[in-house]
Amino acid sequence: MKNTLIQSKSHSLKHSNIGDAVASLKVVVFEIGNLNFAVRIETVYKVMHQTPVYARELNGLRIAHVGDREIIVVDLHRRLFHSRITADASKKGYLIIVKNREGKLCGIPVAVVPALMELPLSKIQVVPESYHQANILAIASHFCYIPQAEASMIIFVLDVEQLLQAA
Repeated sequence: MKNTLIQSKSHSLKHSNIGDAVASLKVVVFEIGNLNFAVRIETVYKVMHQTPVYARELNGLRIAHVGDREIIVVDLHRRLFHSRITADASKKGYLIIVKNREGKLCGIPVAVVPALMELPLSKIQVVPESYHQANILAIASHFCYIPQAEASMIIFVLDVEQLLQAA
C-alpha cells in the first residue's frame, strides 16, 4: 500500500511554544464500538446532528436526506461488529459527512460528538497488508498509536476513497 497519506501536501505544521516545528495531520476522530477512527479534515464536508435515515438497510447502507441531496449512510458499527448502534444512540448521535476527490458524499453515523485532533506524522504508520488481505479494517489506510497516561489509544485513519467504493 502506498504511503500517500504521510507524503501528502495537505498536512499542516504545528509550531510549539519552544519554536520547534512538528509536522502533523489534522483529523476528525470518532469512536465506533471500542475502536477509534479518523478522517482527514480535508475530506469532511459537514458534521451534523443525526438526521433521519431512510430506506431498508442493506449491508449497513442506508440513505439520508441532507440539504438538497440524498447521500449514502454507511453504518460502520454494523459492518465491523455485525450489530447496530442502539436506537437511542442513532437518534441522538451525529452524522459525519465525508467527500471523496470527485465530490461524492457519504455519511458515517456516530454516537458521540467527534473531536478535532492533530496526529504527529512521525507516529502514523501504514496498516499492514495482512489486515487488508484478511479484510480486517480494509477501509483503514493508516493507524496512529497515541500513548497517554490513563490509557493509550490507537486511531485508524479511514481511506475515504475505499469507504465510498464500498458504499
